[in-house]
Amino acid sequence: MSTKAVKTPCEIIVWDILPVIRKELARTLVNDYGLTQRKAAETLGLTEAAISRYLSGKRGHVNILNKTIKKELKVAAENILHGKTDTVIMETCRLCHLLQDQGILETCTPQ
Repeated sequence: MSTKAVKTPCEIIVWDILPVIRKELARTLVNDYGLTQRKAAETLGLTEAAISRYLSGKRGHVNILNKTIKKELKVAAENILHGKTDTVIMETCRLCHLLQDQGILETCTPQ
């Protein structure tokens, strides 16, 4: 019997997918739209420290290579920047579903 713990899909999303989404959104808001880390944190509902960790690579270690997902991350960042308060939630959920549809959960699931 294996002693390796099996992660539920929700755990995979919280620990593996959400940090990548947040990292990419933070990176786009700071690098492409010129927001300060403080303003990016306010926009995303995160702390400045979290934004710093995402930008330094200490969180969200996976890099997105899929061009469709990269494009959608940029669209989401723009929507968040120009949207209402609940836009962050809607865009994060949309991106999460997109990543799931692309089979990302299956690649994160322990074998």
